[in-house]
Amino acid sequence: MAYLGQEIKKLGFGLMRLPQKDGVIDVEQTKTMVDLFLQAGFTYFDTAWAYAGSEDAIRQALVERYPRESYQLATKNAAWINCKTREEAIAQFDTSLRQTGAGYFDFYLLHNLGESRTHFFDDFDLWNWVQEKKAQGLIRHVGFSFHSTAEELDAILTAHPEMEFVQLQINYADWENPAVQSRACYEVARKHGKPVIIMEPVKGGMLASPPKPVEAVLKAAEPDASSASWAIRFAAGLEGVITVLSGMSNIAQMEDNISFMKDFSGLSEAEKTALDKAREELAKIPLIPCTSCNYCAKVCPMDIGISGSFTAMNYLTLYGDKTAALNQENWLVGRHGHKRANECIHCGACEAACPQHIAIRGELETVSRELL
Repeated sequence: MAYLGQEIKKLGFGLMRLPQKDGVIDVEQTKTMVDLFLQAGFTYFDTAWAYAGSEDAIRQALVERYPRESYQLATKNAAWINCKTREEAIAQFDTSLRQTGAGYFDFYLLHNLGESRTHFFDDFDLWNWVQEKKAQGLIRHVGFSFHSTAEELDAILTAHPEMEFVQLQINYADWENPAVQSRACYEVARKHGKPVIIMEPVKGGMLASPPKPVEAVLKAAEPDASSASWAIRFAAGLEGVITVLSGMSNIAQMEDNISFMKDFSGLSEAEKTALDKAREELAKIPLIPCTSCNYCAKVCPMDIGISGSFTAMNYLTLYGDKTAALNQENWLVGRHGHKRANECIHCGACEAACPQHIAIRGELETVSRELL
């Protein structure tokens, strides 16, 4: 199905996690991956100004080796990263043009809207600026990527109906996750009639090795299918999806993704049933029942990042990956300016405010012990 006047197959090459060699991007392996991707009929490549070395690598691996009309290239503007003026934010576009050598971008995104980041795009009036670039022919389609609540997404799309698409974090594990709100955000985008590009379908690689009970369900349904394939097919099976980005890091991952997406035409009823069972198994794993309402945060005298700490702890419980859990904690707590779980003074104000009746002080002690 065509979206925005373009026929794009449902697998996109996410360029955030390109293969590394001696600490830098392995351009030669990337070239091989690009060749395999295009030979299989896929055409969508996703990079960003903020992905160190990625734009330069894709210039060498793709732009300098293939006709410009044979692929779609997307990149992004992260105005919230070290930009104090409109000029500094706009300069990212010129840098991206130079680094990619692409001449124009098929898809240009305002990068990672939500929470405290959105106001930079408002303050610098980048909404009108991207329309000017589109009128100049330097951008074909304009949209944004988003990490926050469905309510905030609804507000942005209401304020900016000119946005042509939205890029959302969607995967079967987070479909009903109150912290990520995959389903709710997807439904808001569809309500506004916006096609969706999906990022993090494999949850940063987590769903390539899901919890054992989940893996058992999927293996019983299709013994030869990779766990990652289930995650990508779930996302690709949703209505209104332009493409699903997979951050492939080696040739084996590329070959696996191509094998099940080359002729993808939707999920069978049996596949949908297996994924429902997989989500049921996920739901059985005992997690901290935090909905990220953040009523606790409003009364905490220490400004502890309570919900972010609990999200990170749930990562650890689900996937057993402490590094990934710590990355979540660093982003949701440290990078958002909150204090960490081990700074709790056990006053109990949070527990009186919690509608889920969570024993917050005890759970913060667990976070401190197991994670920090």
